Amino acid sequence: MARDMSLDDVLHEIVDLIVEFMECDSCLVYVVQDDELVLFASSAGDRANIGKVRLQLDEGLTGWVARERRLLAISREAYNDRRFKYFKDLPQDTFEAFLSAPVISQNRVVGVINVQHRDAHSHSGSELELLTTMGEQVGCLLLLSRIASQAHAVLNA
Repeated sequence: MARDMSLDDVLHEIVDLIVEFMECDSCLVYVVQDDELVLFASSAGDRANIGKVRLQLDEGLTGWVARERRLLAISREAYNDRRFKYFKDLPQDTFEAFLSAPVISQNRVVGVINVQHRDAHSHSGSELELLTTMGEQVGCLLLLSRIASQAHAVLNA
């Protein structure tokens, strides 16, 4: 991660690492933009939904995690949870298990990381801890990216 990479590239590298270490079927990273959660990175080979999938902070399991600032783990039938919102463009919405952590920066939720398994899956303490830690790291990354962007704008003004 010390290489000179764009924010998009770094987020996709993080998604790939999470999929590898957690042996999950899907990982999605949402970032808060203009009071919406916007899909920024996906483990799916087809990344056509990046930037297109958007939800309000009060929508779905992802919105609940952002709003409540809490980790959420559902071992089976996540799609039957009363907070669930179906997105036809996301095949992951038919997966059984769901694990989600808020991405926090400067004590504010700036995004959400979702991990999903096709089959029922009991999330271990290590998995919960790993995703929480990744949420903290991605929060730092987003803050640094914002600072770099602001510095670049000032230098080029």
